[in-house]
Amino acid sequence: MLVEEIMKKKVITVVPEDSLATALRITKENRIRHLPVVENQVLVGIVSDRDLRDVCPSRLVNEDLDHLLQDTKIKDIMQKNVITAHPLDFVEDAASVFYEFRIGCLPVIHKGKLVGIVTETDVLHTLVELMGVNQPSSHIEVDVMDKPGMLAEVADIFRTLNVNVTSVYLKPSSKEGRKSLVFRVQTMDP
Repeated sequence: MLVEEIMKKKVITVVPEDSLATALRITKENRIRHLPVVENQVLVGIVSDRDLRDVCPSRLVNEDLDHLLQDTKIKDIMQKNVITAHPLDFVEDAASVFYEFRIGCLPVIHKGKLVGIVTETDVLHTLVELMGVNQPSSHIEVDVMDKPGMLAEVADIFRTLNVNVTSVYLKPSSKEGRKSLVFRVQTMDP
């Protein structure tokens, strides 16, 4: 599966000259955690809700907070070195980037322009769908020898029993020379 299949194409953005107050309002109104910063559709930075919270003055301070929020510009707090994805990247590669760099979103760039955004929530949602957990099914793990043809052999048993497989994946076994085949099958009585 490709990033372009799961990314949000209508990306809410800000420009470097927007104020902190504007970014806070946009994130709250749209219930989003990441705001790409663009100039002429070209990504120049990103701000997260954490970045915004980190620079906001405490509500306990009795000063004119509105003035500070209006005067602080996005360009002053944005992250400029942004890790991005391409629409034709694989979703599992995007997941690996989230894991490795501990980030929550990847702006998607094509031909130098921002064309979408994919978040860790989008990837998690996709993983749940790919694994078939979002529909009634049962989980079956089969420990097999790590050799060619084992998946076909086990799948043939499901075919013989007329049981539909909704998803399958492989995982390493704790035993040398073996692997686990993990199936989601459409039966409540495995």
